[in-house]
Amino acid sequence: MTDYSQDSGAAPRPLDGITVVSLEHAIAAPFCTRQLADLGANVIKVERPGSGDFARGYDQRVHGLSSHFVWTNRSKKSLTLDLKSDEAKPVMDALLESADVLVQNLAPGAAARLGLSFDQLHERYPRLIICNISGYGEGGPYQDKKAYDLLIQSEAGFLSTTGLPGPDGMAKAGCSIADIAAGMYAYTNVLSALIHRQTTGLGTSIDISMLESLVEWMGYPMYYAFEGAQPPQRAGASHATIYPYGPFMAGDNRSVMLGLQNEREWLSFCKTVLEQPELADDERFNANYKRSENREVLRELIHDAFKSLTSEDVIARLDKAKIANAHVNDMQAVWKHPQLESRQRWTLIDSPSGKLPALAPPGVNNAYVPKMDAVPGLGQHTEEILSGLGYSESDLKQFKRASII
Repeated sequence: MTDYSQDSGAAPRPLDGITVVSLEHAIAAPFCTRQLADLGANVIKVERPGSGDFARGYDQRVHGLSSHFVWTNRSKKSLTLDLKSDEAKPVMDALLESADVLVQNLAPGAAARLGLSFDQLHERYPRLIICNISGYGEGGPYQDKKAYDLLIQSEAGFLSTTGLPGPDGMAKAGCSIADIAAGMYAYTNVLSALIHRQTTGLGTSIDISMLESLVEWMGYPMYYAFEGAQPPQRAGASHATIYPYGPFMAGDNRSVMLGLQNEREWLSFCKTVLEQPELADDERFNANYKRSENREVLRELIHDAFKSLTSEDVIARLDKAKIANAHVNDMQAVWKHPQLESRQRWTLIDSPSGKLPALAPPGVNNAYVPKMDAVPGLGQHTEEILSGLGYSESDLKQFKRASII
C-alpha cells in the first residue's frame, strides 16, 4: 500500500491553508467536504453533542464504525457544538471569522433560522463562500419538501431507466447516486468560487439541488425521449438501445460483461468469440437496431456458444477480438482488484477503531499527494479547535456543564 500520510510528502496541496466549516450530515455535504479535505483543506465538521452526524449510526460494519461515515469523513476535525444554544453563536462567529467556506445540508430553512444564510453573513464575512445543499434548491414548490437519495432517484426519472421491464421491475442504484452527484457538484462549485474570489476578493453563494444534479446525469435518456418520443426501456444490466451489451452467462455459471459499439466489432465478435462468422451477415443481426429488436434470439445464440466455456475462456476470446469486456465483480473482488493493487491506490488511515484501508482519491497528480488523515471520533477535536479560537480551559468546562459541546 502507498503511504499517503500527511508527512509523506512536503509538496503543498492545492487547498492547503483553506478552512472549511461544515454543518453536515449523511452523504451529500460530507462527500463534498471530504474531497476538499483530500486536497488539503482544513475541514471542521460541526456535530450535535452526544449523537453527531446521524450517519455515524447507520451500521457498524467497519470494526464497529459506520460504512457511510468512514467513506465520507476522513481527514476532518470533529467539533461538537449545540447550534441552537445562544452560547454557540459567538463560537460560530469565531469559526467563520477565519473560515473560507461554509458548507451545509441541514433541513430546508434551518441555516437561515440559525443566522447562517448568505444574506445574514455576507456583510460581516465578505470573503466567505457559502454552499447550501438541499433536495430541491431554494424557491419553487418543492423547496421545503424532504429529500432522501431514493426519493430524488424517483423524482429525477432515474428509476424509470433502471431495473427490469414491467411495472414492478424498477430498481434503485446500489449506492447513493443523488447524494454523490450533489456532493460532486458542490465540490466543483466551491473550487470555482475559490478561483472567482481570487479575482473579485468576494465570497459567493452556491445553491446545490440534488434533483438538478441527478437530472443533469439523465441527459441521454431525456433527449432520447425528446418531444414525447418513446423513452429507453428498463433493461436490467443490459443496454436499452445497444446489443449485445450487458452480462452473459458462461458455462461455469459466472457472468461476463461485454459491449459492442459498431459493425466492425460485431464482425469480430461473430468470427473470433462465437466462432460463427456467418452470423455477421444474418438479416436479423446485421445492424445494431436489428440486434436490439431480436435480442432474445441473439441472447440464446450467445449463451449456446458460451456454455462450453468458462468465464475466463470467454474473456480471453473477447480480448483477442478486441471486444470491450469486464468481470462481474462483487465487493470482495473489488477490494482485491489487481488494477487497483498494481497502481498502488490503497493506503491505510487511522480511525477510532484502528487502521483501515482507504482508496486514494481518483486523479493522480504528480505535484502532490492527497491528504489521507484519520476518520474523527465524535468531538475528538473540540478542545483543540476552541482553544485555538482563544477559549480557556474554564470556558470549555462551562460549555461541557451546559451541554453546549
